[in-house]
Amino acid sequence: MKAMLAFEGALAAAETKAGLISADAAAAIARGIASFKPDWPKLKEGTARDGVVVPELVRQLREAAGPGAGENVHFGATSQDVIDTSLALRMGEALSILEARIDGLLADLDQLATRDGKIETMAHTRMQAAIPVPALRKIESWRQPLLRNRERLAAVRDGFLILHFGGAAGTLDKIGNRGKAVSEDMAKALGLAAVSHPRHSERDGAVALADWLSLVTGGLGKMGADIALMAQSEVREIKIKSGGGSSAMPHKVNPVGAEILVTLARFNATLVSGMHQSLVHENERSGSAWTLEWMLLPQMAEAAAAALRTARELVGNIAFATEK
Repeated sequence: MKAMLAFEGALAAAETKAGLISADAAAAIARGIASFKPDWPKLKEGTARDGVVVPELVRQLREAAGPGAGENVHFGATSQDVIDTSLALRMGEALSILEARIDGLLADLDQLATRDGKIETMAHTRMQAAIPVPALRKIESWRQPLLRNRERLAAVRDGFLILHFGGAAGTLDKIGNRGKAVSEDMAKALGLAAVSHPRHSERDGAVALADWLSLVTGGLGKMGADIALMAQSEVREIKIKSGGGSSAMPHKVNPVGAEILVTLARFNATLVSGMHQSLVHENERSGSAWTLEWMLLPQMAEAAAAALRTARELVGNIAFATEK
C-alpha cells in the first residue's frame, strides 16, 4: 500500500510541474495521501471484482482528496502502472536485503576458509572417492558462484527497478508530449530508472530477476548437498555442531540446514519455469500472464532470503574434520 501511494503522490507532483494539474489539486492529493486510511473490506471486494486492487484504491483516494482535486488522482495512469511500479519499489528493498546477506555469507565463507582451508578432505567425482584435496577446494566451489551472482545483481537491478508509466495502452495518450518529462520526474522522485517506453508486455526484466533468484538458491543448494554428504556418519569429513534430532534415533544429528538449502534450490528451480511462461503476454497487456508473476516472484524472493539466512547459520555451525 505504501508503495502504491508513493506512485500516486509522485504522479500528482510531476503532473503539477508539467502543468497538467493545478498546484492546489496536487496539494489536496498530497494531503489526502498523507492522511489516507484504506477501507480494507472494500479493497478486498474491489480486487475480487476487478482482478486488481487499483480501481477501488483510486476511488478511495479521490474521495480522500476531496471535490475538485479528486478527479486529478491517477490522471493518465493505468492499474498496471501502479502495480508494477510498486513492485519495483518493494523489490528494491528486498534486493538490498539479499545483497547484504550475500556479503555476510561471503565473509563467513572467508572465515571458514582461513580456519579450515588447509585441512585435507577427499574429492568425489560421480559419487566415488577421487583424490585428496584441501578443504579450500570445497569452500571455493560454494563461494565463487556467490561472487558471480553478486556481480550479476547490478544488471538485474537495472532491468527491474524501473518506473512503469504508460497509461491505458502504453502511449500516455492523455498526457501527450509531456509524458517524457512527467516520467523522468516521477522516476527521480521514486528512486527508479526512467525507460524509453513502457514495458507493460515486456517482462524480460522480471524473468531475469527470477533467473537470478534461482541462481542464488541453486548455488546454495549445491553447498547444502555437499555438506549433507560430507556429514554422513560413514564419511565424517564435516562436523555439524548441532542439528535436527530424530524421534526414533536419539543419536542422530540430522543436517537440517543443509537439507533446507537443497529443498529451496529445487523449489526455485521449479518456479522459474513458470516465470518464463509469463513472458508470453498477449498484445499490450495480459491479465493471465501478468497475474502469474504475482504468485511466483514473491515466493522466489522469499525462498532466496530464507536460503541465504539458513546458509549463514549453517556455515557458522560446521567444521571440517581433522580426524575421520
